Amino acid sequence: MSEVRNSTRQRKTGETDISVSLALDGAGKAEIDTGVGFFDHMLDGFARHGLLDLKVTCRGDLKIDEHHTVEDVGIVIGQAIAEAVGDKAGIRRFGYAYAPMDEALSRAALDFSGRGLLCFRATFSREMVGDLSTELVEEFWRALVSNAGITLHLDLLAGSNAHHQVESLCKAAALVVRAATRFDPDVKGVPSTKGVL
Repeated sequence: MSEVRNSTRQRKTGETDISVSLALDGAGKAEIDTGVGFFDHMLDGFARHGLLDLKVTCRGDLKIDEHHTVEDVGIVIGQAIAEAVGDKAGIRRFGYAYAPMDEALSRAALDFSGRGLLCFRATFSREMVGDLSTELVEEFWRALVSNAGITLHLDLLAGSNAHHQVESLCKAAALVVRAATRFDPDVKGVPSTKGVL
């Protein structure tokens, strides 16, 4: 299939001003500037391992904290994924992956179900990684899946280093987005008994 699966989205509120461009069938190129260094690192890994071309700029109310920036970027990336994947005809729909990062290990399973649901099971070894609160990792993924219409199970299975823990979760999620959005020549139409997702 030769359709172009790209999206450009903007969102401006009293808390954040965000621009996202995303290509599902990319090469893993990322240009990320959110003002939160470790979050930028996380999104860079998401693009690289998901083979997404992703550009994100965000000007948020970081004088308060990083919460609005992280959550709102998740909202906009989720919207961009939903738009880029289109009607889902011919895609695999499902994906699952394990991603190790040194001593950390994460598992992800995803369904492009049209129903946004996050099942997140992770306990981090510390409250901050750089300038990112680890409690916001779950908030980011919840915002993304809710707006993308994805069911995502993310499980941190092992790890003692919080940097590695967060990064392995991100890599696992990237791998399942990549797997589930790829076209499968054996899939005819929308992969659902309903005929729509």
